[in-house]
Amino acid sequence: MSLAITSHSGPWYWLRKNLFASPAHIIATVLILWFLIFSIPLLVEWFFIDANFDASKAAECRDSTGACWSFVRQKYRMILFGLYPYYEQWRPLVVTILLIGVLIYSALPRAWHRSLIFVWLVILTICGILMYGGVLGLSHVETARWGGLPITLMLSIFGIMFATPLGIVLALGRRSHMPLIRVLSTFYIELIRGVPFVSLLFMASVMVPLFFPEGVTFNKLLRAQLAVIVYMSAYIAEVVRGGLQSIPNGQYEGAKSLGLSYWQYMRLIILPQALTVVIPPLVSIFISIFKDTSLVVIIGIYDLTLSAKVALSDPEWSGLGLEAYVFLAIVYFIFCFAMSKYSRYIESRLRTGHRH
Repeated sequence: MSLAITSHSGPWYWLRKNLFASPAHIIATVLILWFLIFSIPLLVEWFFIDANFDASKAAECRDSTGACWSFVRQKYRMILFGLYPYYEQWRPLVVTILLIGVLIYSALPRAWHRSLIFVWLVILTICGILMYGGVLGLSHVETARWGGLPITLMLSIFGIMFATPLGIVLALGRRSHMPLIRVLSTFYIELIRGVPFVSLLFMASVMVPLFFPEGVTFNKLLRAQLAVIVYMSAYIAEVVRGGLQSIPNGQYEGAKSLGLSYWQYMRLIILPQALTVVIPPLVSIFISIFKDTSLVVIIGIYDLTLSAKVALSDPEWSGLGLEAYVFLAIVYFIFCFAMSKYSRYIESRLRTGHRH
């Protein structure tokens, strides 16, 4: 009697399980490998081998079959910092580093305590002083001249910070037993989710100033930020509502039996479980809004996209849009990929991922 021994580990088992498990898997694997074999060498040639890194204007790149990365090398400050005064661009650079640094620090589990709020307040105060100026010997720079990566980060960070608690309140309101609160919350959520983000931006840019007395101005960047918060909060509310519905009724009944008030058992028992369940869709919304901030270009705010368009308007570098947008795609990918990986880490830490 022979005993067949089947290995359930190692590279061959992984290949059989993930790439060659069925005829459909085999066909898909072969097609993808065929595409990669033919495309990767061409991409490497275009990105690196045939690329031009030393040209001083677009005309010197005409004879090159690769990318003209000289444009990015010459215009990266315009793309990353927009119309901010050239000799003051160290300020948005420091702001960008501070914002990324505090995000990384906030992602560390050992930083999850109340002092983190103080850290954020200090960092945001420093960022505001650096960007706006007018104090400590810094020249004043109007928000109309802000642009590039700092604007994208600010719109995204403040959008997440303010839209998340607003979305949670709306989700609780939609499940409220008080009819007026439930109707108002439902109306808000369905109305905002029923219109495109572009419409909200136009409303914030064109319609909102009409509601203020003549002579009263309302900063365009702040109006765009409010549009981001309003739009994002409605989607977060629906995601959180789904998380609340997934919590068994026994959790609610058990919390009430302990004599806890509504806000006590929601804050201590129900919401922590509900938010843990909806981490993946929440992060998807965060990633989506980070990318959607590029739509503020339509109301004249110089985010990364519009800053790149301004850089491309230089006659000496005309016709190099592909390189500019590839550079933007790389920047967006880095941030979105980092958020995605961090989401998987949080899922694993909280054990909310799918188990097999």
